[in-house]
Amino acid sequence: MGCCDTPGLKPIADALTQMLDAVEPCCEQITQPIQSAIGFTLAQAVISPVYVPPFNNSAMDGYAFRAADLNNNTELTLVGKSFAGAPFRGDIPKGGCIRIMTGAPLPEDADSVEMQENTQINGSFIQFQANVRQGQNVRLRGEDITAGQRIFEAGHTLRSRDIPLLASLGIAKVNVYQPLKVAIFSTGDELKHVDQALKEGQIYDSNRYCLNAILSKMNVEVIDFGIIADDPALLKDTFLQANQQADVVITSGGVSVGEADYTKDILEQLGEIGFWKLAIKPGKPFAFGKLSDSVFFGLPGNPVSALVTLTQLALPTMAKMAGAKPTQALRLPAITTHGFKKVPGRTDFQRGIYQVNDDGKLTVSSTGGQGSGVFSGMSQANCFVILEQARGNVAAGETVTIEVFSDYLN
Repeated sequence: MGCCDTPGLKPIADALTQMLDAVEPCCEQITQPIQSAIGFTLAQAVISPVYVPPFNNSAMDGYAFRAADLNNNTELTLVGKSFAGAPFRGDIPKGGCIRIMTGAPLPEDADSVEMQENTQINGSFIQFQANVRQGQNVRLRGEDITAGQRIFEAGHTLRSRDIPLLASLGIAKVNVYQPLKVAIFSTGDELKHVDQALKEGQIYDSNRYCLNAILSKMNVEVIDFGIIADDPALLKDTFLQANQQADVVITSGGVSVGEADYTKDILEQLGEIGFWKLAIKPGKPFAFGKLSDSVFFGLPGNPVSALVTLTQLALPTMAKMAGAKPTQALRLPAITTHGFKKVPGRTDFQRGIYQVNDDGKLTVSSTGGQGSGVFSGMSQANCFVILEQARGNVAAGETVTIEVFSDYLN
């Protein structure tokens, strides 16, 4: 048996594959105006109905002409003008040119534009002071987008920079998926709200604030049930309500070995839940499965463990449920500035700070203590340092993989 073959530990890649295979898009389709569609996921591909630009036009303020007319001449006769919204009408005679503004339509019998800085006006004649190239400073019809071109595939989540593109195509509304409904709550008699005084043995509930902060950056509807005490009847009632109201139920705490058995019993009564021991650190205890009407994620109680399992497992699975295409956060090689402690057997997600050194190389250092309850390191970090399951201690100068924090964590 190898060092990474610890019985009962599920590799994170296997866990994610199993989770993605278990879910399908579950949200209904709606029509949304583009001005309020940021963050929504497209339910249908977007096909351009028009050409962009819709006609040949000038990229400069200057003069439009036929390049062939300048083969043996250095000046042309000014015969008209073309402005945006007021194009030149008629034909340009041989040896003629027109005044044209940026974005204005190019007459059919013109093929080039010279910027005004390279010309001189002599009465009704325009003298060209530089060599010209046929087609210069011309934006061709459909140069950017052609009619019938696929702009976005179904599953694309609309960003703020996508909206003006849709507007440029004359698309006012898009077919998207409704937001996921996500119910969250924390469990444990020791947990207190942040505005309450702590008694001996009590701690503040930070995990729910973490969940709310991250989910606020997603297009989901959050149903926050608060803190639920370790009471079987209350827990069961909360699970029932959450299951009825939401597509996804996320809890933190109560999934570790040795914790209240009735939590596990309640979940198994309400659905099919797998209580896993994952080969990751932090975050070994994790629960996933289906209740009667929703999908369940049981995150560990330790704050960093909850965040790691949320970002690495729950969010990609939720993305598929929302109709989006799961995407991998940016991962890059980086050189360690010092050693990292690591025991083979689990994939480590250590908190790190990456930067570019004076030689232009990407380096990474640790935030310090890597305990699953040390959340201050998450606030200091800008990346995860991912140390592979089989890997042991890492020396300074070795190459490791970092995962740059996504928008959800910034």
